[in-house]
Amino acid sequence: MNDRLEQQLSLVIELDQLKSVLRRTRVKSADKRLENSAEHSWHVALMAVLMSEHANQPVDVSRVVKMLLLHDIVEIDAGDTFVYDTVASEQQEEKELAAAKRLFGLLPHDQAEELKALWLEFESAKTNDAKFAKALDRIIPMLLNYHNQGQSWQEHGVTRQQAISVNSRIGDGSTALWEKAQQMIEEATLKGWLKA
Repeated sequence: MNDRLEQQLSLVIELDQLKSVLRRTRVKSADKRLENSAEHSWHVALMAVLMSEHANQPVDVSRVVKMLLLHDIVEIDAGDTFVYDTVASEQQEEKELAAAKRLFGLLPHDQAEELKALWLEFESAKTNDAKFAKALDRIIPMLLNYHNQGQSWQEHGVTRQQAISVNSRIGDGSTALWEKAQQMIEEATLKGWLKA
């Protein structure tokens, strides 16, 4: 039992590094400060608790929350990739798989297999739980961008069409959230936050 506890604690300490992985979106509550991946994971996991009624299909909220708490831990090794950077996104998959192997490998075998399977399920986005988790993961940066006057969209010259193509998968998990996302995209375009 002691070995098992030590293995679990080794991952817990490793997870602290996620607080240092910066994303491109700024937090709404503090001008100028970039959000970190740990904050993002917490925020989007709470969204699952609050918004499961908007999933297209019934979901197991506890599984969705687990996926969302786990989904970005690979960024400890792989870093965060800006979703609109298509070249970097293509290279990210291999780095994230290596990171998942190392990080989940710190755990006892049974727990490592269970959590890695959840992470892979999220990545493949084929189940109802994973589709809804992906929808939430895509809409939260949009919400922050929208409420920060398009901050990272403007900084990186994101176009309306990019916002539509990158975020259209929201509709796979939640039609209601995709409708809201489209509304934000149209309003952001009219305000000049997204290039037309």
